[in-house]
Amino acid sequence: MSGWVHLPRFIDKIRLNLVGKLSADYQANLGIKGFDDRWLKAAGLTAPQFIEIVRSSITDGEVCDWIRTNVKRPNEQREFNEYILNHGRESDPAIRERLQLRKQQMGLAHRDDIQVFVDFIDADEGRS
Repeated sequence: MSGWVHLPRFIDKIRLNLVGKLSADYQANLGIKGFDDRWLKAAGLTAPQFIEIVRSSITDGEVCDWIRTNVKRPNEQREFNEYILNHGRESDPAIRERLQLRKQQMGLAHRDDIQVFVDFIDADEGRS
């Protein structure tokens, strides 16, 4: 969405949280940790600011239009997308081990197709 890999998922999480339906696993870190926080920093926004943008919009298209108009950070966007799409593949063994541990914890250790955290999230949430 608007060239940002994580944006649709982040908007969905905010909308679910606004109506009290976001899984408890995600509530404590919404906008302050992980991919959410990293996206906010790359986009140059704060969590309260972006949550209000989502809250005041009716459609995701409105949020997308706002992002296109107000967030023009091509270098940060490219770096963020690269990070998201490859997180878990880094040379840092601790990150690779964390991905393997998460796979084991969720009963997905047998899934060789899960190579990065985005793959893990999709599998964990039933999309693959």
